[in-house]
Amino acid sequence: MARILAIDYGGKRTGIAVTDPMQIIATGLTTIASHELISFLKSYFLKETVELIIIGLPKNLDDSDTHGTPLAKAAIKKIQKEFPQMPLKTVDERYTSKMAKDAMLEMGMKKKDRRDKKLVDEIAATIMLQEYMQSLNY
Repeated sequence: MARILAIDYGGKRTGIAVTDPMQIIATGLTTIASHELISFLKSYFLKETVELIIIGLPKNLDDSDTHGTPLAKAAIKKIQKEFPQMPLKTVDERYTSKMAKDAMLEMGMKKKDRRDKKLVDEIAATIMLQEYMQSLNY
C-alpha cells in the first residue's frame, strides 16, 4: 500500500502529516514555508509512494469561506497542475488548530513549546489525517 499525505495549508506555514505505508497510523511529518510546498512534494514523492493527498479547506461555522479559503483553493490548483495524476480530496479543517493546541496542553507541553506555531500546524495536519482515516472505517 501507499501513504496518504495530509496538508494543513496556511498563508505562511503548511503542516504536513502522513500515514505509514499500511495506512494504520497518522504521524506528523513536518512544517514548511507555504511557498515551498510544491518543491517539498516533488522531493517527497521521489522517496515515498503516496496514493492520495488530503488538504484542509477552511470554513466558518455557517459553511462560508474564511480568509484562508482562497489560499487553500489556490494551493489545490497548484498541486493539481503540478501532479495531475495524484488524487486529491478536500476535508473540513474546522477546529483542527484548536484541537492541536488542546492536545499539546493535554500532553503537558510547556507554554513556550505550545506557542510554536510550526508544531501546531503539524499536529493539526495529523488530526485532519486521523479524522479522515477514521471516516473510512465507519
